[in-house]
Amino acid sequence: MIGYLALILATGVERLVELVISKRNARWAFDRGGIEYGRGHFPAMVALHTGLLIACVAEVYLLDRPFIPWLGWPMLALVVLCQAGRYWIISSLGHQWNTRVIVVPGLGRVERGPYRFSWMRHPNYIVVAIEGIALPLVYSAWGTAIVFTVLNAVLLLAFRIPTENRALAALDARAAPAS
Repeated sequence: MIGYLALILATGVERLVELVISKRNARWAFDRGGIEYGRGHFPAMVALHTGLLIACVAEVYLLDRPFIPWLGWPMLALVVLCQAGRYWIISSLGHQWNTRVIVVPGLGRVERGPYRFSWMRHPNYIVVAIEGIALPLVYSAWGTAIVFTVLNAVLLLAFRIPTENRALAALDARAAPAS
């Protein structure tokens, strides 16, 4: 349990580092005329992701969940791979990466890293979905994995991805040459 608590705390610290990067990138974007989309759903995202970390620990502790090696070790490997994927995404987007949806007029779409694959429009959400299952299952917190996955799917499919698609469409429309 101590090792799992350390993993959750390290994940929380990593998320705080992401927020620092995001805030710096938001300032960079706004200084260049960035336009934010979807402010309304952002607090729900913060609550959901904070709740994931709290629920992981609470479920394991309160329901005395066991560490099951055949499940926990592969899930830990997935969590580590998700972190690598997360930083591949962040480094690929550079200043354009953000926890919010901010587009800067005049900047084109990023086409490096995982964004060079046309079939992968939102790789960050693939990483988040996998991590939302894997992180709780490191210590068999299956209830948290299920609840987070369902709520995350609703938030992503009903709000976040449509918001990003609208923002990217607006960016593309501005970048298209006049005919």
